[in-house]
Amino acid sequence: MKIDAVFSGGGIKGFAYIGALQSISENDLEMERVAGTSAGAIIASFLAADYTWDEIRDLFEEMDLKHFLDTSTLNRIIPFSKWLFLYFQLGLYKGDKFENWLYNTLAKKGIISFKDIKKGYLKVVVSDLSLGKLVVIPDDLERVYGIDSAYFPVSRAVRMSAGFPYFFMPKKLLGRSNHKSLIVDGGLLSNFPLWVFNNGGKLRKRPILGIKLTGFQEQYQAREIKNAFQMFHALFSTMMQAHDARYISKSQTNNIIFIPSENVDTINFKITDLVKKELIQTGKHSTDLFLKYWST
Repeated sequence: MKIDAVFSGGGIKGFAYIGALQSISENDLEMERVAGTSAGAIIASFLAADYTWDEIRDLFEEMDLKHFLDTSTLNRIIPFSKWLFLYFQLGLYKGDKFENWLYNTLAKKGIISFKDIKKGYLKVVVSDLSLGKLVVIPDDLERVYGIDSAYFPVSRAVRMSAGFPYFFMPKKLLGRSNHKSLIVDGGLLSNFPLWVFNNGGKLRKRPILGIKLTGFQEQYQAREIKNAFQMFHALFSTMMQAHDARYISKSQTNNIIFIPSENVDTINFKITDLVKKELIQTGKHSTDLFLKYWST
């Protein structure tokens, strides 16, 4: 059966998607349109490029996460200078190596820009800090920035969506008025864009399956706030969750796979092989259990 799929963000927790994709494949589900934020955008782009679940598994097993932590030459000479980069460049790492890896990986399947993907079959969510709005690439590029989406690199869109604030330096997009917008992680405004394939109430051609890292219950846990740092973290988390939590609460949760991964740090690029394996197993187990009883 053919389905559309939406993947949430989650950073390093995205290893769990490998197990989920294996289960989806073993249950004879074929994905047509795909969308995602951050880690979910990475997975969605690979699926749009016709990578199979086992090919994605091999990609993830071969990559060296620490390779993506590309600091400046100055930082390698003067280690504490990274904090100056954080202040002036708004991020600790450039993210260029990560984007190059995405570009080369997608290019192996003949995917460079959005013209290489069937129209409407990949949607990537990013956050525009300068304009204060959520942006869906490629849909909004022409309207918001005057950019021809056909020739916009898929790797750049995904790198933007995975640009975790303060960790990776924000990317910039030149708008219609020659004003540069700062673009960061789509999860800031919508970490689980299940709404992206809404068709205005019209009958859907295919079921939409959502795959969300961390459990549904997390949205209702009260936070203990006793200092300014905890308040900042709470503010940031609320921005990331509030929009999606409201949508999920109004929609059918029986089309969402929740993969528990609360104990894994989103930006721990030194994650062990054991934790990777556990995430993959959790993804498969959660998806197996869901699909066993799933009814479209």
